[in-house]
Amino acid sequence: MATSVVLQNVLKRYGEIEVIHGIDLTIEPGEFTVFVGPSGCGKSTLLRMIAGLEPISGGDLVIDGQRMNEVPAAKRGIAMVFQSYALYPHMSVYQNLAFGLETARAPKAEIEKRVQRAAEILRIEPLLKRKPKQLSGGQRQRVAIGRAIVREPKIFLFDEPLSNLDAELRVQMRVEIAKLHNDLGNTMIYVTHDQVEAMTMADKIVVLQAGIIEQVGAPLDLYNSPKNRFVAGFIGSPKMNFLDGKLTSADATGARLQTGGSEIVIPRAIGQVGDAVTFGVRPEHIGITEGSGVPLATVKVDLVEHLGGQTMLYATTADGQPLTIAVDGQRQVALGSSLTTYVDPARYHLFGKDGRAL
Repeated sequence: MATSVVLQNVLKRYGEIEVIHGIDLTIEPGEFTVFVGPSGCGKSTLLRMIAGLEPISGGDLVIDGQRMNEVPAAKRGIAMVFQSYALYPHMSVYQNLAFGLETARAPKAEIEKRVQRAAEILRIEPLLKRKPKQLSGGQRQRVAIGRAIVREPKIFLFDEPLSNLDAELRVQMRVEIAKLHNDLGNTMIYVTHDQVEAMTMADKIVVLQAGIIEQVGAPLDLYNSPKNRFVAGFIGSPKMNFLDGKLTSADATGARLQTGGSEIVIPRAIGQVGDAVTFGVRPEHIGITEGSGVPLATVKVDLVEHLGGQTMLYATTADGQPLTIAVDGQRQVALGSSLTTYVDPARYHLFGKDGRAL
């Protein structure tokens, strides 16, 4: 049976310095939740507090209805997979998987059964007699995950487990961890700074910055409806374009925004004349052919990247602001050429001076 995790006004202080500021969060039973944010935002600290590796300075951690603040890590029903594989180099894969159970004095038959099951799930049966130095990075990471599986925990915690792998292996392991969640159905909490990992794996994403939660939601909810400029810029790859602008007219029927060297009509009431407004649009939502939306700006093309299925254009608007454009297919666009860009009125975002979505 899957397990719920509830954080109620959770704080973390180191001396006088507060690094986690009153986090409130509910993780539903069986949910795959990803903590994402830039380095230093507090995501690993939060994970370690849930694991019991870091004391909680204030608030409550509740697992399956039971307050866990003072419960030792070993008794929380949690297994953690770290960024470093932390395998014992002198032990075989089998011994690495069995070690925790042996320490807990589990019966030998039970140990063998659990190790074999973990090896089957992760497809590492042929590796059981090898030592860690005889394994690739992806195989070592599988063993580290296997060591968590054999404990049969209620909750799996992952702390940036793929950051030591090359790009191709990261994609492969990402798929395998997602499949593992589907197969086991356990509650999983995963920490990463890679928003692509977050978007592809999560049921729920928690975006953190400087020890506070900026937004919580399903991946596409955060992509389509970011609450503020930070979330908008962090979720999505390549990142959202932000053009600084100013309202030249505004009333109950709508407004006009001067940005990118042109004027955009906003068909709803926002702000007052003279207000600074940021216009946000994702590179994939900008068109370069007439009929692909309302005119956005005339730009000069500075760089073209051909990626096969997509062409990336890096351009500059008439008022000197950078604009990244992602168009499908293989487009031949000359460097230095002038293009008119278009945007679907339903796909852009507006942010006020405080960074909040308007």
